[in-house]
Amino acid sequence: MRIAYFDCFSGISGDMLVGSLIDAGLDFEELENEIKKLGLESVEIKADKIVKQNIASTRFSVLYEDQKHHRHLQDLNAMVDNASIDEDIKEKAKEVFLKIAVAEAKIHNMPLDKVHFHEIGAVDTIVDVVAALTGFRKLGIEKVFCSGLNVGSGFVTFSHGKFPVPAPATAEILKGVPVYSTDSKGELVTPTGAAIITSLADGFGDMPSVKVESIGYGAGSKDFEHPNVLRVYLGQMIDEPAENMIDVIETNIDDMNPQWYDHVIDSLYAQGALEVFMTNIQMKKNRPGVKLTILADPVNKDRLLKIVFRETTSIGVRMRRESREILDRMTEALDTPYGKVNVKITVYDGEQVNKKVEYDDLKRLAAENNLPVKKIAGEIEKLLKF
Repeated sequence: MRIAYFDCFSGISGDMLVGSLIDAGLDFEELENEIKKLGLESVEIKADKIVKQNIASTRFSVLYEDQKHHRHLQDLNAMVDNASIDEDIKEKAKEVFLKIAVAEAKIHNMPLDKVHFHEIGAVDTIVDVVAALTGFRKLGIEKVFCSGLNVGSGFVTFSHGKFPVPAPATAEILKGVPVYSTDSKGELVTPTGAAIITSLADGFGDMPSVKVESIGYGAGSKDFEHPNVLRVYLGQMIDEPAENMIDVIETNIDDMNPQWYDHVIDSLYAQGALEVFMTNIQMKKNRPGVKLTILADPVNKDRLLKIVFRETTSIGVRMRRESREILDRMTEALDTPYGKVNVKITVYDGEQVNKKVEYDDLKRLAAENNLPVKKIAGEIEKLLKF
């Protein structure tokens, strides 16, 4: 599977995104032919190789006469509907436009059909959205992943006034996405960049395992102390078998009634936890505490977090995804003088490495035969051929 991973250490904008794709190998002439299908008069696109803070990158530009009028959402939808571009690109472009319009409508408390503003009406934004979607198609990108977004700091001034970074509409679009701020003064994430990446990204966070084929740098229009570029990695995703990935969820607790842990642990197992254990730790103010650790299949993460936050006094957890190796396992039935038991056999590289009687079976036979568990276990152990 071919993927793109965007490293947004200097934020993201529509033109930076397109520039990074061109720098990574997108054919400019093919892109230009697709943009011409929009039927925008006197509009040209340009790609220049420049150097930003000693990093060679591509600056993508949209050239057109200054627009003196605003456009509404329905105007943008009509423009892409009337273009001779692929239908799926039309639908995704309208999804991006809608995301920006909804954010603006909420921020300014106005009906959606009344929203008119430079960010969604500008020709360069329309071109950026369609160019980005076209680029993903032309480069054969099947999934998109993205780092956390550096939003910058300070204030930004535009048609609606002066606002803190990120601009209110941008902040609204970025809900649910990991963001952070540095001391770089200025707007690093634009509404268009935010809308494109949140509409297309399959996940945000660390870069997945990928065999990198090409790397591209898209240049931003401003200059900072750091290189103002967007880096994209293109390559083949190295698939980890789903069963070899595990989520580790941890939280430190020092203010909970210890009687409650029994219920918490039972609830976690009921919701699919693979393993739950507690470790005694020393916490702030020399208070003894417990580190609660949960091992889980990634698909069960949200259900388990709900249990932690509803049933404990925790106000936050740590999470990480780890790979693991699992031995092949099989179960065989074994007849014994005390009754039938199940034996778990583990195999590594085609060789049996362990045999173990299921503990629940040992308890059952001990109760049925009125014998200690240790005696039952010792006698059955002699029957195991290993």
